[in-house]
Order: sequence, then C-alpha cells, then structure tokens
Amino acid sequence: MPIRAALRSLLMLDRKLLFVSGKGGVGKSAVTASLAIVAARRGLRVLVIGMTEAMGISGHFSVESVGYAARRTRPGIELLAIERDAALDEYIRLQLRVPRPAPTKYLTRALGVLAETAPGVREIITIGKPIYETWRGNHDLVIVDAAPLGQLFSYLNAPRTIADLVPAGGIQHQALQMAETLRDPACSGLVLVTTPEELPTLETSEALSHLAATGPIDLVQLVANRVLAPLEGIDMEMISLPDGPHRAAAVLHASLHAEQQRWLAELPTDTSLPYLFGIRTAGEVTEHLAHIWDAML
Repeated sequence: MPIRAALRSLLMLDRKLLFVSGKGGVGKSAVTASLAIVAARRGLRVLVIGMTEAMGISGHFSVESVGYAARRTRPGIELLAIERDAALDEYIRLQLRVPRPAPTKYLTRALGVLAETAPGVREIITIGKPIYETWRGNHDLVIVDAAPLGQLFSYLNAPRTIADLVPAGGIQHQALQMAETLRDPACSGLVLVTTPEELPTLETSEALSHLAATGPIDLVQLVANRVLAPLEGIDMEMISLPDGPHRAAAVLHASLHAEQQRWLAELPTDTSLPYLFGIRTAGEVTEHLAHIWDAML
C-alpha cells in the first residue's frame, strides 16, 4: 500500500462519523460492518446505522432484524436502522422541544406529507439521525451504511439545501450546524467502495468529480472490493495445460484479472480487498474482511 494510502487508512478510525457508500451491489454493507468490528477491537464504542434499509447491515452482523432503537450486537457495537416516521418524530421533539410524553402523531403525519414533497426535508430527517448521534457523544464512532451513490449526494447536500430555503431561525441554524459537521474533516468522512468493473468505476469517477466540485464531506478512503489476485506464472502454465476445465479456469482467471486491472487503473484507490472465494454467508464475509483490515490498519 502506498504511503499516502496507508496514512489515510490509519487516520480513518479517528473520525467521529463515517459514511460508507458505493454503487449498489459493490459490498458497502460488508465494508461498513467489517470497519465497525475493527474499530470495536481497538476499544472504540461504535454505533452502526443502516441509513436507508436494514436488511444489508443486519445480515452482516448475523441478526434477524434491526429497528430504530439501538441494539447491542457484540461487544462495543450497537446497531440501528433509520425508520422515517420515528426519525421525524424524534426531529420534531428535538427541534420544537416537545416533551417526550406529549403526543405528536398528528403533527408527525402532517409533516410527513411535507417531507415527501418539499426538497431536502426527507433527506435532512434521515441524515440528521447519524449527525445527532455524533453530537450526543455516546459513541466514539458512528459509522453509516449509507445510501448508494445514485442517492448519496441528495442526503449529503440536504442541510445546505434546507439552510438556503429557510431564511432564519432555529431550523436554519441547525441545518448550518449539520452542514458544518459534515464538512469538518476532523469529525466526518466518506468511504467510497467500488469494484473493478465498468459501471461501478464510472459511477465512482463521477462521484469523485462531484466531491471535488461541491465538497460536502471529506473523502477518507477509496476501497476497491472483490479484487482478484494474479495467478503467478499462469501464462506459461496455460500453454502446457491440455484442453479441459483446469485450462479453462486458468484462462478465465487471467482474463478477469487483466480486465480488473484495467478498471483499477482508472481510479486512485487507497485499499484493495480480495474476492473471497468459497465464503457463503454475509457474516463470514464480514469476519474475513475485518481480519484483512486488522492487518492493514
């Protein structure tokens, strides 16, 4: 690993808030869970948040269901998934200072309609939860299994959108605080996950350009996942192999490796994680990736 990438990896877990994103299907939930395990092994109190859905992150911790209330999944790690109605209710109570026993059902329902129609409202309610948990300080690290790349920037830019829409007052002040928390490189960071294939590479390249142009958050790590290792000396061995499944497998591996290397050359990746052959469950993938991170960090 280059020196620059190694330093970025070492500093990654010093943040208070990490978002992990990538094109759908590249393994961002596995990377999120594995980083949480590594952080907990280093003595950090970690909160893992499923930002837009719970199934991916729950599977990687081998739990059946995850709700809005944080639950302890293993030593040092708590897990929750954002539920829009619950997050909206919490936002109302915090923003309007409504006492906890007071009913907010009708207000929540009315604002729920607004959240589905007004620009930035739905997104700020969702991204507000991990930011609020960071502000609370009950955990050393909040790590978010974030929305995929196609939706990510609508969430990251939501605080700025709301601040621009609301002329003054408490809501604008809080939105500006959220935006500042996201922009603060000492506090927050983004981990982008990709795979060395055409579409993930193109989407990741577009995301890097968007980050450079708008800068809503600091990029801490660009991770290439499911990278094939080369088969040493395979070219000479393939020549001597007779036709059959062994030669076909060797040729296929060499071809896929060459194709991956072509796409890897398009991105300034910091870390490569291997393709895990024979690993069947999400929990097993997480544990293997955590061991790999342990050796690198």
